[in-house]
Amino acid sequence: MREKINLDSYKQQLLNDFNSRINYDQGRFYIPIANKLVEFANLQNGQKILDIATGTGIVALNAAEKVGSEGKVIGIDISTGMLSNARQKLTETSLENVEFIEADAETLNFAENSFDAILCSLAVCYLTDIPIALRKWYKFLKTDGFVAFNIWSENAFPPSVLFRKVANRYGVKIPNPNQPMGTIQRCNQLLDEIGFKNISVETEQFGWYFKVDDQIAENIWQMNANNVFGYQVFQLSADKLADCKAEYIKAMQALPTTAKGVWCDAPIFFVRAVK
Repeated sequence: MREKINLDSYKQQLLNDFNSRINYDQGRFYIPIANKLVEFANLQNGQKILDIATGTGIVALNAAEKVGSEGKVIGIDISTGMLSNARQKLTETSLENVEFIEADAETLNFAENSFDAILCSLAVCYLTDIPIALRKWYKFLKTDGFVAFNIWSENAFPPSVLFRKVANRYGVKIPNPNQPMGTIQRCNQLLDEIGFKNISVETEQFGWYFKVDDQIAENIWQMNANNVFGYQVFQLSADKLADCKAEYIKAMQALPTTAKGVWCDAPIFFVRAVK
């Protein structure tokens, strides 16, 4: 379980972050990973699907194609901005089996045995209590229904790992969002404890090389500092924050590099488990 956090502050920062992501679909891996999850889930015609933290609807719209007109997809998200994008994309299709609902993934109240499958792409790490959420999803599923989601390895994204290390030297403890389920063993153990069966996990690498110059180091600092797992650095005084930032940028520029640049390791687990 993750350390206790201030829920009001956390959720507000989460909203601030995702409501501001106007170019989300242009991100390096959001669409490929979402599409991989749908493929990995192996959806069937006529199924009823819940897509948790649907964002801009990448998974939901893809899943709706898979389950066909006899199926149904409900996509929920806490971010008004993301859902606005999803609804706009829906109007550009002929799909009539998708519904988008603004809701907090952790306060859902669907009836038991409601869904054939529950999907969640790149969002389990944002849940404040993952075990409680997964137990609730288990109840929402029909017998033989399944969950399919993805989880970054606990040491994914070295620039973010470095950000947390530097912040810690200034007395700011930032939780690692990928730690709770960031190993195959932890995924299997938690799902097994809840009662899931036929657990399968596939690992895929979404890493890339990047060059580090002053501007890129600055951009990566901003990306981390404005994330819900990073904004804690703003509790520092202006002087300390400036020192922390300078130390981080210097450390970024000192990362081991090759002719291709610095390697950003990003292994991800695709997980599927049956009720």
